[in-house]
Amino acid sequence: MIGELNRSLEQNPFANLTTLVPDWGVSSAVTAFSTTRLGGVSPPPFDSLNLGLHVGDDHSNVLENRRRLQDSLALPSEPMWLNQTHSATMVQVKDAQSALLNNEADGAWTQSHDTVIAVMTADCLPVVISDSSGTRLAVVHAGWRGLAEGILDNALSVFPKDATLHAWLGPAIGPQHFEVGEEVRKAFLSRRDSHDSAFVKTNQKGKYLANLYAIATSELQTDHDVSVSGGEYCTYEQQQWFHSHRRDGKRSGRMVTVAWIGATG
Repeated sequence: MIGELNRSLEQNPFANLTTLVPDWGVSSAVTAFSTTRLGGVSPPPFDSLNLGLHVGDDHSNVLENRRRLQDSLALPSEPMWLNQTHSATMVQVKDAQSALLNNEADGAWTQSHDTVIAVMTADCLPVVISDSSGTRLAVVHAGWRGLAEGILDNALSVFPKDATLHAWLGPAIGPQHFEVGEEVRKAFLSRRDSHDSAFVKTNQKGKYLANLYAIATSELQTDHDVSVSGGEYCTYEQQQWFHSHRRDGKRSGRMVTVAWIGATG
């Protein structure tokens, strides 16, 4: 998968706006996708589709990138742009107008039609959760802090207990490149002993390679019956496709994962 994507990009490194979409058993009323870094106007080091206003890119470039996102992909409303703080906080978005508010949270959910919810990432894991009938929907910014504090449990709690749930894991840093310290491993082991399998020791004392995809899948399936898909990408390794804070530092751009329930659903 990684090799195929990289070969296609070598032919056209600045292609039109490109998205990744889930392959899951959810009603067609639900639209969900993650952007790549392709298709925008931002210059290096943010090239080219940077959607974050807070990373040092010129605001006019970001606003044009956001306009392209909305127009090219026919978003029914302005996305709700969260003020993400690596918390476990979820907020409900009841209509498109409330999506224009500045909400401090790391996840959003809705059961309203044509209301676009979104999270920005650049290594952290974006997760989209929906019931199979497409009547309720959540998006989550699942960095390690939010995962360790139970944000996926909080996201699942907004769905009825008898709902058939599906989760899609968007692009995040892969397990070969996410090096963490002992404090991160301990934070997860204090939550679930089973998370130990998601950490591999490195040659450096007190350092581990952590698998965000495996941790999230365990969080979604240990105490819940959730069908999980996605998790095939590495934002750090696939530089032509993705922004990566771990690779590029503070001047890394941001991708966005968006989802909404269509009005005819």
